[in-house]
Amino acid sequence: MKKSVIGKCPICESELLVTKLKCTNCNTEISGEFQLSKFNYLSKEHQYFIEVFIKNRGNIKQIEKELGISYPTVKRNLDEVIISLGYEVSEEDKMRKEEIFKKLEKGEITALEAAKLIK
Repeated sequence: MKKSVIGKCPICESELLVTKLKCTNCNTEISGEFQLSKFNYLSKEHQYFIEVFIKNRGNIKQIEKELGISYPTVKRNLDEVIISLGYEVSEEDKMRKEEIFKKLEKGEITALEAAKLIK
């Protein structure tokens, strides 16, 4: 059974630092201080949400169905992930994104078009 790398200390919830890497082929070991990806610091719930979001190509209806949650909950989860990754979600962005998500939900635009609009 493979174990996942955790990004936060289970005691104080500070970010963890990787200090050793090992090659599975030749057993070469490298020591130092290595940062994990931003995604390693997300909660398991947020990581799962991102996985479902990507798998469903950002299709809100499919995400709602798979997770058994409402449209506003999908939006809230997405905003939480965005904030957890270190980005800001302004009120103007929230309103604009809401319009984009509604168009995406209605099938008026594709996930790729929505992603471009959000940028």
